[in-house]
Amino acid sequence: VTGGSSGIGKCIAIECYKQGAFITLIARDENKLLQTKKEIEKYSVNDKQVVLCISVDVSKDYEQVENVLKQAQEKLGPVDMLVNCAGISVTGKFEDIEVNSFERLMAVNYLGSVYPSRAVIATMKERRMGRIVFVSSQAGQLGLFGYTAYSPTKFALRGLAEALQMEVKPYNIYITVAYPPDTDTPGFAEESKTKPLETKLISETSSVCQAEQVARVIVKDAIQGNFNSSVGSDGYMLSILTSGMSPVTSITEGLQQVVCMGIFRIVGLFYLGSFDSIVRRCMMQREKSESADKTE
Repeated sequence: VTGGSSGIGKCIAIECYKQGAFITLIARDENKLLQTKKEIEKYSVNDKQVVLCISVDVSKDYEQVENVLKQAQEKLGPVDMLVNCAGISVTGKFEDIEVNSFERLMAVNYLGSVYPSRAVIATMKERRMGRIVFVSSQAGQLGLFGYTAYSPTKFALRGLAEALQMEVKPYNIYITVAYPPDTDTPGFAEESKTKPLETKLISETSSVCQAEQVARVIVKDAIQGNFNSSVGSDGYMLSILTSGMSPVTSITEGLQQVVCMGIFRIVGLFYLGSFDSIVRRCMMQREKSESADKTE
């Protein structure tokens, strides 16, 4: 599990550990990793289970990522399931976001998933089995005000997942793209400090989920080999609306998409209308306050 020292990544690791898995946690902060390791070990189901910690930045040096994953596989055996959960977020108006933030987010959120996946895929093909999870976001299904740096990196994961799934399906390897909503994590709390007002008001139209709930859904979908993983009714609607040419797990799933697409599009248009209204109101309020300041 990359990004496994906190948030959704940590909860996914706990969920897998409860099911008897051997866990490798990958993150940058060594102290947080060791703290998380102790927390996870409380959930052991047998005394053979191991939690291995590796401190590395998955977005910087592919060879380093490949080497640490080789070491992990030498200690614990081949990777059955890779969960790419390392990610960061920066919010703000397009013109206010520093250019290097666009580069950093693409490196962490996209390449930080490419590198670990590239490092394990050959072994999975040899074994004719494996699961790879990409943790995207609902902001990877729908571009929203304030997410011009973040959304593209999460949209990119879907393109990678669709192309990779077509390559590896004959080898009995299944890809899952998870689209969690706003989730109560340290990263979300940090992001909320700098969110523009428009982004906050749009986010408030749906509830904040607990990381444990999101993790349970992702692990279940990954084990079942589902390509899409969503949480709640809003998540289900978004997955139907954005299904496009993405793979389906069953005929039933495909039929649900066909039947529900038109109805959900109508609902979606109402949502988009309300979001546009929020943005307009905020702009007008800002212009009023600016003109009032000038007259004073």
